[in-house]
Amino acid sequence: MSTTEGLRLRLKLARKDFQLNVDLDLPPTGITVLFGPSGSGKTTLLRCVAGLERPANGLVRVGSELWHDEAHGVYVPTWQRDLGFVFQEASLFEHLKVQDNLAYGLKRSKKSGASQALARAIELLGIGHLLHRDTGHLSGGERQRVAIARALATQPRLLLLDEPLAALDLARRHDILPWLEKMRDELSMPMLYITHSADEVARLADHLVCLDKGSVKASGAAQDVLARIESPVIVGDDAGVVLRGRVALRDSVWHLARVEFPGGSLWVRDNGIAVGQSVRLRVLARDISITAHETRDTSIQNHLQGSIEAIADDAHPSQALVRIRCGESILLGRITKRAIDALKVRVGDAVWAQVKSVAVIE
Repeated sequence: MSTTEGLRLRLKLARKDFQLNVDLDLPPTGITVLFGPSGSGKTTLLRCVAGLERPANGLVRVGSELWHDEAHGVYVPTWQRDLGFVFQEASLFEHLKVQDNLAYGLKRSKKSGASQALARAIELLGIGHLLHRDTGHLSGGERQRVAIARALATQPRLLLLDEPLAALDLARRHDILPWLEKMRDELSMPMLYITHSADEVARLADHLVCLDKGSVKASGAAQDVLARIESPVIVGDDAGVVLRGRVALRDSVWHLARVEFPGGSLWVRDNGIAVGQSVRLRVLARDISITAHETRDTSIQNHLQGSIEAIADDAHPSQALVRIRCGESILLGRITKRAIDALKVRVGDAVWAQVKSVAVIE
């Protein structure tokens, strides 16, 4: 797929509880996450892209390939669409070993280099040691990695993943997330990924589409969408931002690393990340406090100078969300309205943001 040609989706489809009505231009690489409550239209959208649903008014173009254009009578059936689909359940053939399940995926591929593509998928997902196992002896996370490898073996132009971690417990989700991150970073194909998990959004999303009752509530670079303060897409304890930075220093005495990003730097726990490596940081709104002046006598080590860009009501009437600009980066803070009144801070005022906790998510 050309690096300049992404996904063009224009879909209208009536449902009992909502009407899907989306008009989207999506990037040609990376993971686009479809996020929203149950019944918002995420799976319906994915099924329309796959050709499993046929909207009366539809357009699906993947790069230069036109899969659906109702206005011009074009409709490519599912089996002819160059895509891979991974569902909540791995749907492996129980009577076949892992290697035979993967070989079955090759039968769909008429492209040259299919065997090499499968070998790369096996290496990428770390399942080489599973090839001779019965599928019944796999953990949930291992089953999903095999299912993803089977989908990748066909060398699809587009990979669709419908809540692939939903059936897994928390420990198995944490096992498989690094493999999904590796896929995102090493594969050039676009991926559409459905999830209800704010953690998966923060860790995986390059582009974020938020749906509500079949309509697009927000769409854009994940970092920008998560930093919205009016009608935030993630609320409650999971509200926060993602920062992209680079490890600048490792302090072996205190077992900390300093991550620099546009607008400042933050100290994080040293997890062995090499100096110079790019990382994502997740900073939750509940872990931000503000002061009118930099405070020295505090256990909080991370202080960032910035200015208040916006203040909006939060879910509870006692609190507000504060959008703080620090250079080119944005933080969100959840502050009581009483504290805002006591500090006498307003939009445009200079403040110091104190960051009580930071999570390195890749």
